[in-house]
Amino acid sequence: MKKTDKKLDNQIRDTLTDVCEVLLEQCSGFEWLTHTVNFNAFPASLKVVCIFENDPQLTQLALSKEDAFIQNLIIHKLLQQGIKVQAKQIVFDSETRCEAQNNGNWAQRLK
Repeated sequence: MKKTDKKLDNQIRDTLTDVCEVLLEQCSGFEWLTHTVNFNAFPASLKVVCIFENDPQLTQLALSKEDAFIQNLIIHKLLQQGIKVQAKQIVFDSETRCEAQNNGNWAQRLK
């Protein structure tokens, strides 16, 4: 990873850490978030994954339109850092899905 890529990755991580703290307080069932990125295709390759405990919480998230709130929060916070992303780059997943489909192996699931 180039030095500029590392610096940008740290900036993304710091921003998403702030978002994570807000979501832990405000969103029922929210557990954590992560990101993947290929800096050769940045920013289009940036993907943010928001992890919830289970599927019923994901259903409730969509029904209450809280997913749009989360997407807008992430878009806004990253834009403040000069990083432009679209809602389609922010996805939602659950611990139970990962356990059922990937035996709890998030590294494999996020590839």
